[in-house]
Amino acid sequence: MYRIVNCTVPAALESKLGEVVESSVNHTSRKSEVIMGFLLFLGGSVPCCRGFLLGSGCASCGKFALWLSLQRRDLLRPRYVACVGGRLTPLSLLALRCLLHGPGCSPTLKFRLHQAWGFNVALVISWSSEDPPADSSGECNSTSFSDAHVPRIPQLVSSSDVSDQRKLNGVVESNKAISRCLRANDFDSALRVFNGMRVKTLVTWNSILAGYAKRPEKFQEARRMFDKIPERDAVSYNIMLACYLRTFGVNTTRAYFDKMPVKDVASWNTLISGYVRKGEMGLACELFSAMPEKNSVSWSAMISGYVECGDLESAVSFFEAAPIKSVVAWTAMINGYMKFGKVEVAEKLFREMPGRNLVTWNAVIAGYVENSRAEEGLKLFKNMMGYGIRPNPSTLSSVLLGCSNLSALQLGKQVHQFTIKSSLSSDTTVGTSLISMYWKCGDLRDAWKLFLEMPHRDIVSWNAMISGYAQHGLGQVALTLFEEMRNEGIKPDWITFVAVLVACNHSGLVDQGVRYFDSMMKDYRVEVKLDHYSCMVDLLCRAGKLDEAVDLIKRLPFRPHSAIFGTLLGACRIHKNLELAEFAAKSLLNLDPTNVTGYVQLANIYAAMNRWDGVTKVRKLMKQNKVVKTPGYSWIEVKSVVHEFRSGDQIHRELPLIHSKLDALVKKMRLAGYVPDLECTLHDVEEEQKEQLLLGHSEKLAIAFGLVKLPLAIPIRVFKNLRICGDCHSAAKYISAIEGREIIVRDTSRFHHFKDGNCSCGDYCWNLSGEITLVCTYKMPQGTKGEGLHMEDAARSRRQSIQSS
Repeated sequence: MYRIVNCTVPAALESKLGEVVESSVNHTSRKSEVIMGFLLFLGGSVPCCRGFLLGSGCASCGKFALWLSLQRRDLLRPRYVACVGGRLTPLSLLALRCLLHGPGCSPTLKFRLHQAWGFNVALVISWSSEDPPADSSGECNSTSFSDAHVPRIPQLVSSSDVSDQRKLNGVVESNKAISRCLRANDFDSALRVFNGMRVKTLVTWNSILAGYAKRPEKFQEARRMFDKIPERDAVSYNIMLACYLRTFGVNTTRAYFDKMPVKDVASWNTLISGYVRKGEMGLACELFSAMPEKNSVSWSAMISGYVECGDLESAVSFFEAAPIKSVVAWTAMINGYMKFGKVEVAEKLFREMPGRNLVTWNAVIAGYVENSRAEEGLKLFKNMMGYGIRPNPSTLSSVLLGCSNLSALQLGKQVHQFTIKSSLSSDTTVGTSLISMYWKCGDLRDAWKLFLEMPHRDIVSWNAMISGYAQHGLGQVALTLFEEMRNEGIKPDWITFVAVLVACNHSGLVDQGVRYFDSMMKDYRVEVKLDHYSCMVDLLCRAGKLDEAVDLIKRLPFRPHSAIFGTLLGACRIHKNLELAEFAAKSLLNLDPTNVTGYVQLANIYAAMNRWDGVTKVRKLMKQNKVVKTPGYSWIEVKSVVHEFRSGDQIHRELPLIHSKLDALVKKMRLAGYVPDLECTLHDVEEEQKEQLLLGHSEKLAIAFGLVKLPLAIPIRVFKNLRICGDCHSAAKYISAIEGREIIVRDTSRFHHFKDGNCSCGDYCWNLSGEITLVCTYKMPQGTKGEGLHMEDAARSRRQSIQSS
């Protein structure tokens, strides 16, 4: 709605305004249309604005100039726009200058542009001089127009204009207050500011609408707020579109999208992202093709979606076709190549990228770690720090996982020191990653200490600590911690129950494991997954209940994976059940003919029963199927250097010293009652040769090296890529008693803490009867809720006899 007061427009002014408006308004003799078109042109360029146009003649050159001071509603401070000849140009203190022909008169043109809702514009114009004659002289350039020619605003603005400006400043400040409250997740305070505002702009309405829309339970309130907005723009509709998507899913959102009267590229991108998150790439591609206009966000969403659903070929096609490749698209492709194990291609993309952000670095570091190339990931992390890029919690989670995979405890401690000096020390994600790193590197005590120091513990933190105790064989401690978590009101998830069942598994708590398994759905409404069934099969197998384990496998609601039959096969070796072993091996190799575990375990069973013909048959099958046995090796960290040993190692430079130590140990072990377990070698050779082969096992070499190189106060931490054999397990117990040292061995199954001639597993892994004797003492740190919780020392007399010998 337009209201024009005392409008007498000079011809020169009309001509110049026509030039500024250019194609936006047809040139016409109706002066009011030209001026209104000019202002609409400004409104389109600087939407939802409010300002004052001030004009004055130039006394020195006789030129006429106009200034428009615009204050945008969505900026922190007044901003201005300069216009010369119709072209918008940003300046430091931007003012709209229209240089007009005119004599040395001093006319004054003043208007107020009110744009409260959408495009309802109220315009007031007053003109206080006669038409100046046309002047054919050249125009004054805005760059040569001195500040002396600029009219002083206080002399030209009326008291009502000053009042309007103050009201506008109040609205801007209120809008900023609402934004601050919403960023701080303080919606109630934002709503109080909103309700106290007498004047509200479209930004005000959209801001409070976005606050409602972020809460799915507030959908009805968001809908009512949306309906109250006097004039809605594309932003308003996009906020509601995102609200529908968050509350009802993509199908209902599509129906709302089709009814939207105003759509922009963000509207299309929102719906495409909804289809992508749901994995419906067909519908996403259909919508993408129908888009009238695409931007880099549209292409990036499609590329990321195809990567997530595993369609790398389509992702590559979209990436190559994208006219503008954003850093998001490059990073998505790197993720895709890393996900499919194409590390070299991902490295090439990383080098060719025109620009990188922290997410890109994180993707490459995480890709290295996930592809068992943690050492390269840690080197890249060091390079990233050298470039001055500060890591975030995601970066440190990948780095700490790399330290865990390498068992690099000292490097992990350095990362811990870095977090203490940075602002990430109180981050829950970083704290949880540190807990996992410590216990995976064999330092359970420091993991527990860090857990107690965490300012906030979420379900992931509790799961990490429970898993740590479970993997270290302290099942009763893990279950006590689980009950403590429940008492604090934290609901367990499916990962929690995996940790609980593993704790029962490694401690021989069969009945408790069965009760926890049965209570998952009944008491906690946690869906039973294949991982839980795998734990139950392992629990029954370790307890010697092989028939019950087979019955459970046959009743599985899922198709069993190879790990379940591998567990059954390993139990058959311990319990010497050849018939069931052949069934398990056949089932395992039918699922995965290249699974080396099936061949090796079956060959072990044949060897344990002196069925050397069966061993030869298995080896022939391996050769036919081109299956190569993974060589066993162990490693130990000494003074931040990792030393690796293989069975029968002939390379390490300290071998003479190691063998000398082993020979001395064997003599003492034999006096203490040690007898080599010859069943742990697959070779059909004489017993004396078998003993020499057993003596050369990688874990024995690593333990001997640790005894020589590490001080008495430091535990010997050895890591192995395969499961520790029965003979090395027995030898480690004797060595711990003879040397008075704590020895920690991590294999593919669990941690073994050897101390005073006993192991934390209580020999459960090697006890054929399935019974367990808890012989490892462990006491929690002082001042904790678990103080005094420990395992019973049930073999004190045996330890004393070994030490006296």
